[in-house]
Formats: sequence, structure tokens, C-alpha cells
Amino acid sequence: MEDFINLLKSIDMFKCFTVDDLKNIFINNYSAKYYTKNSIIYMQNEKCKSLDIILEGAITIQKIDADGNVLSINDFTNGDVIGENLLFSIDNKYPNTVLAKSNVKILHIDKKLILQLCQTNECFLINFLRSLSGKALFLSNKIASLTMKTLRQCIIEFLLFEYNVQKTNKIKLNMTKKELADKIGVQRTSLSRELNKMQKDNLIDFNNKYIIIKDVELLNELHIES
Repeated sequence: MEDFINLLKSIDMFKCFTVDDLKNIFINNYSAKYYTKNSIIYMQNEKCKSLDIILEGAITIQKIDADGNVLSINDFTNGDVIGENLLFSIDNKYPNTVLAKSNVKILHIDKKLILQLCQTNECFLINFLRSLSGKALFLSNKIASLTMKTLRQCIIEFLLFEYNVQKTNKIKLNMTKKELADKIGVQRTSLSRELNKMQKDNLIDFNNKYIIIKDVELLNELHIES
């Protein structure tokens, strides 16, 4: 238990409680499980029965359609909470598949305990509702950004983000092109085709390890126009 109490104290939802409070709350009311990399934590349409907190590692949320196309919704890592937007829903099924992106340890908190804390601690209830509202807003914005942007706009947004992070126009790819395609929500062939078009338009050069932005100002202008 000691290995996750301090982490819980750093999460907004549990900031109302002291360390001793948390130790008493979680004497028997939790389970912590390990999942190996690439293992399925929750299948699409599996019922959500617990509020989950990532103690170690990372997970990824993916939407897989009937044709096998994969859309990466988002990644979550240490201290992130999942399931609060589903736990008390009438249709409390995971709409997407939850996978272990690395070896991961997850704290599963039973629905009954969450309900008890909401009923007995107003501060926890408010923080729980804030987390729930924040997750709903995030998902709405994510869906809007994915459905309203062209493939080129998504690539430009990715490149400009990495340009600001890496501080160079020679963007090192920390993922495969298949992983980048999944993140954007397209087939790898579609991504490669658009990268080739952008190269012909003199916007970028690229190879297996890098994408080189040829004109950062022009890319910024195209991003603003989108």
C-alpha cells in the first residue's frame, strides 16, 4: 500500500485526505494489478466496474473499426485516472480498447468505495465531478479535432508541436510511421502518400528517422489558416 499512497496525495481527487486517511480508506478496498506491454486491459464494450489509477507505466486508448483501422484516442501515464466518466453511467461499457503501452501497474478502486466517498466527503465529491467534467470536455475536443482536420493539417500540427519541443526543424521521430498513422487515425499508406505530397510541395524532407521542416514560417501560416 505504501507505494501508492503518496501518489494518491498528488492527485486532485484525493487531495482532501491525509496520508493516514488514505491508509484507512484503502486497508482492504483496492486491488493493484500488473499488465505486460501490449496486453489488453479492457476490451471494447467491456463493463467499467472500477475507477483506475495508473501507478507505473503507460496505457493507450484505441478505437478499432470493422476494417481493422486503428485510431489512437489518447495515452495516459503515472497518476492519470481513467473510468470516472463511465463508472456510474447507465451504459457503463468502454467504448474503446484499453491497451498497456508499456509494462504497467494499475490501482483498481471498487465502484462501491467511490460511491461511499462521494456520499461522505463533499470535497472528494466536488473533485470527482471536476475530474469527470474535465474528461468529458477533453474527449469532446479530441473528437472535434480529429474529425474536422484534414490529414495534412494533422501532420502540420504534429510537426509544429515537435518543433517547439525538440527546438530544431529536424524532427526526430520517436515512433514508427505506423504508430504516427495510428495516432492521427489513418492508414500508414495514407500517411506516406501525404508526406510525399508535402515533400513535392517543398514543405518537408523525410526519411525513416527524421522529418525535416523546410520552412517553419510557412508551416505556421498553413496551421493558422486551418
